[in-house]
Amino acid sequence: MNAGSSWVRRLDETGAPFLIARIVLALTFIYMGSMKLGEPIEFLKQIRLYHMLPESPPIFLNAAAIVLPWLEIVAGVALLIGLRFQGAAAAVAILLLIFTPAILIRGLQILAEKGGSFFSLVFDCGCGSGPVVIWTKILANLGLLALAILVLLSRSRKLCLSSVLDRRTTY
Repeated sequence: MNAGSSWVRRLDETGAPFLIARIVLALTFIYMGSMKLGEPIEFLKQIRLYHMLPESPPIFLNAAAIVLPWLEIVAGVALLIGLRFQGAAAAVAILLLIFTPAILIRGLQILAEKGGSFFSLVFDCGCGSGPVVIWTKILANLGLLALAILVLLSRSRKLCLSSVLDRRTTY
């Protein structure tokens, strides 16, 4: 075992990186999901702008506008309490792997239509935070993706409800 991997393993065993990643992901996704629930029609309009789902029949767009915020909130709560957190982290990672390129592509389409600089491009990406500078949103999403991967790869189970429940059911 080399010194680098033992340092990483010792850090992981403290549980601190795992806990911080879970809390940041949880609070972010609970907040963003609740913001979308508060404005369902606006969120539906934002989804439509990405042209990722067929407009007819409208069930696809409507279902996405209903399900996605709840998925984010449920995943966030699971991460926060540490119950089925690996599935929640995987769901968050998949969402980020879909939405981040979609935001980039939409930003490039807007630039092709209007011109300007990518680094000054601002629009409402539909994430629940209102208009944002897109390059910062993409970097933030990549950071969240890294945190989701950290949760998936971490061996730590400190401060997780699942570890408490596992001890109670072990005979």
